[in-house]
Amino acid sequence: MEVGINKGHGVDSYDRYIYIHGTNRENLVGAPLSRGCIALKNIDVIELFDIVREGTLVYIEPPPIIVGGVECRNIHFTGIFGTGMSALAQYLRFQGITVTGSDRLLASEDTSSIRSSLEALGCGIYSQDGSGIDKDTDVVCISTAIEESNADIAAARASGLPVIHRSDLLAGIIKTKKTIAVAGTSGKSTVTAMIFEFLTACEKSPSLISGAPLRRLKKQGLIGNAFCGGSDLLVVEADESDGTLVKYSPNASVILNVSKDHKDIGELRVLFETLTLKSEWSAINADDPALASFKSSMTFGHGNRAMWRPDFVQLLSDSVKLFKNGVEYHLPLHGRHNIENLMAALCVCEHFGCDVSELADAVRAFEGVERRFSVKITLHDIYVVDDFAHNPSKIKASVSAARGFSKRIVAVYQPHGFGPTRFLKDEYITTFRNIFRQTDSLYLLPIYYAGGTALKDISSDDIIKALGNVSFNAMAVGSRDELVDRLKSDVEPGDCVLVMGARDPSLPALVKRIVEFFGGIKEVPS
Repeated sequence: MEVGINKGHGVDSYDRYIYIHGTNRENLVGAPLSRGCIALKNIDVIELFDIVREGTLVYIEPPPIIVGGVECRNIHFTGIFGTGMSALAQYLRFQGITVTGSDRLLASEDTSSIRSSLEALGCGIYSQDGSGIDKDTDVVCISTAIEESNADIAAARASGLPVIHRSDLLAGIIKTKKTIAVAGTSGKSTVTAMIFEFLTACEKSPSLISGAPLRRLKKQGLIGNAFCGGSDLLVVEADESDGTLVKYSPNASVILNVSKDHKDIGELRVLFETLTLKSEWSAINADDPALASFKSSMTFGHGNRAMWRPDFVQLLSDSVKLFKNGVEYHLPLHGRHNIENLMAALCVCEHFGCDVSELADAVRAFEGVERRFSVKITLHDIYVVDDFAHNPSKIKASVSAARGFSKRIVAVYQPHGFGPTRFLKDEYITTFRNIFRQTDSLYLLPIYYAGGTALKDISSDDIIKALGNVSFNAMAVGSRDELVDRLKSDVEPGDCVLVMGARDPSLPALVKRIVEFFGGIKEVPS
């Protein structure tokens, strides 16, 4: 036994826990999910010690997750490689729930690392043909992207199994924890990561369910978008795209901003306001006029309406600084938008009892999120940025951040989905006209098609044509090979190649190809 902090995968708890380690019996019972130990509160150990002796094999059955009144100990995820689904799958495995899953990208090289990581946790991965659903399956979990014609759904219906939406599963998890839900059109993944890392640094031992991998967790050998801590705190990213976040009743929520994305602003306001009303405590961005009428426990921002506001801020070429009550918070991320993100995270963490000096250290050590403005400098002195930006407001923020260190932007954007592209077409055109300068270039890749039923009545070429005569170079390219050929003659030392897009797991490979084309990595800015 050991009293202290467990540094293994999945758990990082307070010393109020006692750890019971497995010793030389893994061949009989399997390696524990926590990679070597289980954790019990001291008060719960007393009865256990009256029963067991040294050498006794102990199996502690995890409690089921309750979804719609159904006790679930064995859950099948259809589309398990998706960021939201894989996060739920990992979190439940950390809790001891049996997990299986399928994905249409089962054989794709782009998802092989996710598959390996899930299998290492004990998840059974199957083809999306219904074969992963058996007599032990309690429920099948799907996302909005899964259509009714999917073979897994047919197998579940034939077996009389309930089919639930991922939001219902997340809502059930949220009820079991003291949950902090992060919502808003832009910045959710980054602020979710900030709150999680800051609370962790302040020894609050939170859990995490996020929509993007954290670099710090990836270094620990995890996928990075889920973690199981030792306290009752849980930080979740609450996605608004399909309207399901109204199902959540968290202990605390934070609303970052509202702009047109997936839905009109009016619809989004209703969703976000509902979330705040269902939260015991809430914080909203006082600088966003679309949130002005919301009732909340806390407001953050720069203006007089903000209850939590900095004394002053500094926007540096490679980072941002925020000063409040004599404390300097130096965040190693680019862009003005990250000042807003930092304010949101800090006011939430202060509410949960974090010490400001510990917070300052945590901010300085923040490692960020995968594909959120990841900067590399090549041997040819070209900046290559990989960013998840996928709507006009996020593209604007990314271009603005890139101008902090490069005078010329060569933007590469892959629109995701025909429906979203059609919905945001006018906003794309207005944004592109306003943010790019005469010396810049804009290349649009073909619209990413994720499969399923879609009306393919819009193309990247339609957007370029609608732009009309603009001062900057703008064109649609038919393939990634054509893109690289164009970049070869267009990009010069000091330029920034800004690659933007979402959902497509092959985008990191495109960024890698561009980096290698320009000589490979010279430097990854800290």
